[in-house]
Amino acid sequence: MSIESNSHSSQSRSQQPASEDKWQPDEFESITSTSQLPNGLTAQQVNSAIASVQSQQNTSALQQARSTFADDSSTELQVTSRALLITLFAIILTVVGIVLNQPIVGIVGTVATLLLSVIILLPWLRVTVTELLTPQQRALIIAFLGITVSIAALVKFVPGTINWDVSGTLADWFGALGQILIAIIAVYVAWRQYVISKDLTIQQNLLTIQQNNITQQQTIDTYFQGISDLVLDEEGLLEDWPQERLLAEGRTASILSSVDSVGKAKILRFLSRSKLLTPLQRDAHLGRAILDGSGGYAIDLVAGVRVIDLGVMLAGANLSNTDLRWTDLSEANLVRANLNNCDLVKANLCRTILYEANLSGADINATKLFYGSLERASPRSRLHPPNYRTGERTGAVVEKANFTNVKRMSPANRHYCCNWCGEESRKTIPGGCEGIENKLGR
Repeated sequence: MSIESNSHSSQSRSQQPASEDKWQPDEFESITSTSQLPNGLTAQQVNSAIASVQSQQNTSALQQARSTFADDSSTELQVTSRALLITLFAIILTVVGIVLNQPIVGIVGTVATLLLSVIILLPWLRVTVTELLTPQQRALIIAFLGITVSIAALVKFVPGTINWDVSGTLADWFGALGQILIAIIAVYVAWRQYVISKDLTIQQNLLTIQQNNITQQQTIDTYFQGISDLVLDEEGLLEDWPQERLLAEGRTASILSSVDSVGKAKILRFLSRSKLLTPLQRDAHLGRAILDGSGGYAIDLVAGVRVIDLGVMLAGANLSNTDLRWTDLSEANLVRANLNNCDLVKANLCRTILYEANLSGADINATKLFYGSLERASPRSRLHPPNYRTGERTGAVVEKANFTNVKRMSPANRHYCCNWCGEESRKTIPGGCEGIENKLGR
């Protein structure tokens, strides 16, 4: 019975899990006393092994194990403290050697102090360098340090191979070269500042032009509305009494002098398509424009009255590169006006003064320069009225006008211009004027 009980008790002990006695701190104390762990076993591996067998029954044993590792850390701190005491003693020894003027004592203390200080600072310095500098940066620093030391060693140990006079001359040359490079850099910086300033100025000018265009368009819109209010009554008829015509002409003259070529073209197209530049037939008593019976106003070229008479408003005006198609500019004074590359398709230029005007590159397809027949057509006259039936004195004054590279000039217009533009302008007419009489005589 005793044997059976013993065997049963031994079996039960073998089947039981490891008891708490197995994790008593005595064994860890023995390890701590030796200050060694099994070969290849680190603290992290020990913690992993302990965590793998952690349970409710051995929690207290794990806490004791952790306290044991804390004791091991405190052991390392005690060693560091002893090193600090030794270093302090070495410092005192050095100071004593300096005070007592004992070279041997001072040298021993200095060497000991330096070695111990380096040993203490080395771990901290290693961690700090690792945290602050990447491996690439550390390699670059070491490489530059090596280059510097190598150059210093070459200068020190190879004095016979260096001609110091030549080195001095080279140094002067390098100094001059450095000054030249500094001057070049200064010029480059100044040039970049100029470029940036120029770009900013261009952008500012573009913004100013855009703002001016917006302001000009608003001014033109206000002018359109004002003219419309002047010439239209509640029934939609032209009520252009003399005072209203004067106000309309005054507004037009004022705005034409304050807008650019595009703005002038917009105003002229508005006035022309609104029949405000056309001589209209009027009632002799009421002054109202007379309807032509087909949905428009009757035109009277001889005795008609214009709502707005342009007169000399466009003399010397710049209308280049603008759209003046279907515009009625008859009897307008365009002396020395710039109509370069202007679109004058089907524009009415009868009795228009184009003296010394620039029509180079203009499109004058179907442009009307005279009434009546080509054989009897002639420029306007200040002394005699026009004859719209025969064409006498109904044509434009084209003397000394520039017709270089005009586009789509009809044969009739070319013939008329050759007759009345003079010898100077005949040379600029496309196709030439050979065989065409110069009726101007000069």
